[in-house]
Amino acid sequence: MAKKAATKPAKATKAKKTTAVKASSKAEDFRAKSGDELNAQLSNLKKEQFNLRFQRANGQVENTGRIRVLRRDIARIQTVLTEQRRAAPAKG
Repeated sequence: MAKKAATKPAKATKAKKTTAVKASSKAEDFRAKSGDELNAQLSNLKKEQFNLRFQRANGQVENTGRIRVLRRDIARIQTVLTEQRRAAPAKG
């Protein structure tokens, strides 16, 4: 008997596209904020990441996916801050 080839459902590709859309809209939200607001938010996210690292080391972390989300949000904010720093001398 020949085995049927498994096909990927169409939903899997759509899920990736919506994830990319959410990420870009979040970056756009960060670009709308000032540098001071971004630095404050970055500080809060790093504190939360620090606490989650300790919880993970002790085996007490409840939402392991939050660690990944934090890392990516921190990276997005740092990217936007770098963009703003590079654009500032060009304007002046």
